[in-house]
Amino acid sequence: GLHKLKLLFDKHAFWAAGREIRTLRQILSNSTVVISLWRGKRMVGFGRATSDGISRAVLWDIVVAGDLQGRGLGRKVVDALLNSRSIRNVERIYLMTTNSGEFYEQLGFIQPPQQTMLLHQKSL
Repeated sequence: GLHKLKLLFDKHAFWAAGREIRTLRQILSNSTVVISLWRGKRMVGFGRATSDGISRAVLWDIVVAGDLQGRGLGRKVVDALLNSRSIRNVERIYLMTTNSGEFYEQLGFIQPPQQTMLLHQKSL
């Protein structure tokens, strides 16, 4: 599954392209919820979340293969994450997106007023 996830990221997720297998293994082991969608032996969708289970959760790395977008698969991934036992009662669920804001707004996400996202990035 890790090799299939790497392939999905490399082909369809510019923000996750190039992640190494060992990095993916660690990311998955530190996630609260992991969802994957398959068509036969091909991974076609993925998403994950981290959470404290009470006040906050963050959705991460939601991706659907480009040739299958527009068929409701992204909605299935997000719905599965939001309805998972570890996330469904959390007060606030965050996600960050570069160019899919309209998609997430259709699913009930909003751009909250008076909140600012800040980033602290390690130098590479």
